[in-house]
Amino acid sequence: MKRLFSILAITCLMAIGTVNANATTYATATATVTTMTQDDAEASGEDLSFHQELKKRFIEGGPGFMGIVLLCLILGLAIAIERIIFLNLSTTNTKKLTQNVEDALASGGIEAAKEVCRNTKGPVASIFYQGLDRADEDIDAAEKAVVAYGGVQMGQLEKNVSWISLFIALAPMLGFMGTVIGMIQAFDKIEAAGDMQPSLVAGGIKVALLTTVFGLIVAIILQIFYNYIIAKIDSIVNDMEDASITLMDLLVRHKK
Repeated sequence: MKRLFSILAITCLMAIGTVNANATTYATATATVTTMTQDDAEASGEDLSFHQELKKRFIEGGPGFMGIVLLCLILGLAIAIERIIFLNLSTTNTKKLTQNVEDALASGGIEAAKEVCRNTKGPVASIFYQGLDRADEDIDAAEKAVVAYGGVQMGQLEKNVSWISLFIALAPMLGFMGTVIGMIQAFDKIEAAGDMQPSLVAGGIKVALLTTVFGLIVAIILQIFYNYIIAKIDSIVNDMEDASITLMDLLVRHKK
């Protein structure tokens, strides 16, 4: 806009001089303004072109396979987000919990320690509670309870994660299937026409490439979420194992 005002001001000043100069300046200003308007339109078109181009390519890829690939992305992201929220809520400050349980054992015994575990969320607290609940029998019974319930908690952490890996594998496979079908359609058109014309082959090859690209994009996105979820599960499982060993040591010291 500043450039536009400057051009108009210069045009007005030049118009005071001579008519010829005025005409020349006006033509120059008009051309400049037109160029700026075209540049702004092109810039606006570039801002809006991504979504339009994405929609266009999605439609060109065919609603059949592209819709299934999109469904894989939606379902995979839904499961991934649910798992991430669940795993973050399952994360516990193990050191603080262990210290609280140790203090409760020293001051109030097993029942006080169990009360601390009941008031704490997460799989580590649940494992502690199961071990403390069997502590009145013997150490072996408590250890078996911890190991058994640890397996249950691990199953809950890994729940529905296999579906994400399924969508990771399924999305590019659907893309490759679209590629094969697109190539078959291209050769069918060549056979029907009896001539090797680029216009006959271009449509089928475009569909083939688009389905492959979208399938790979979906697989890459879901793979990132999958790796994060697996790393989070491994971290929680390591905390569970370390906490279980610490709990057994605490119970042995408490029995003495």
